[in-house]
Amino acid sequence: MKKIIFLGSKPIGYSCLEYLIKNSRNLNIQLVGVLTNDNTRFQPELSVKKLCQKYSIRIIDNLDEMLNIKNLDILISVQFHKILKQWHIDIAKQIAVNLHMAPLPEYRGCNQFSFAILNNESIFGTTLHKLEAEIDSGPIIAEKRFAIPKNCFVNELYDLTFIKSVELFEEQLGNIINDNFTLTSQKSFFDKRKTSIYYRKEIENIKKIDLNWDKEKIEKHIRATSMPGFNPPYTYIGNKKINFIVK
Repeated sequence: MKKIIFLGSKPIGYSCLEYLIKNSRNLNIQLVGVLTNDNTRFQPELSVKKLCQKYSIRIIDNLDEMLNIKNLDILISVQFHKILKQWHIDIAKQIAVNLHMAPLPEYRGCNQFSFAILNNESIFGTTLHKLEAEIDSGPIIAEKRFAIPKNCFVNELYDLTFIKSVELFEEQLGNIINDNFTLTSQKSFFDKRKTSIYYRKEIENIKKIDLNWDKEKIEKHIRATSMPGFNPPYTYIGNKKINFIVK
């Protein structure tokens, strides 16, 4: 029986953890602990902590406490809010895995949905990869790619990626547990795919719209940054800030 620890939050983390819990017997695994910041900003009913309490799963308070777990086989990270150090990753004897809701190596980091729209991408994706200390840099285990709908808004691309990410996780989890996969270095794709990394702070830079831009560029920035629940794109007319609200 493989011992697994799960790190994650947000709706995607909740969905993957729920699948892991409900299929633990069939997968012959023991979930020995969960570490989460329990981000329930938009869907409070999807609380990772409450899910753990429902199934009597140990909640780990911090990464240092995680280091005390012995004989751990697999670490799974899904939208975890902190970057792990190598000594955290190394506690998993078999492998540490991350689910990244974007194609790699093209979209490492944050706010990948927004930048994909700004970059006029026609294809997007989601990726399972080996976790390494650098951001989203580890070799690829499996991926799922799909077409981006025409004139797509950022929330629509997020929703589509969410569905594909859960599918990928459920399809590949058994292979990961049974060590039935091949690792493919991201560098092997550099000739065919670009590589980039985006940081959290960059999103604010692309929300500011210049009314001197052409219509297509303005419309694209609005589609890329109008995420419900977050500050909207905006412009200034004189000294007055004007928000763009999509209805």
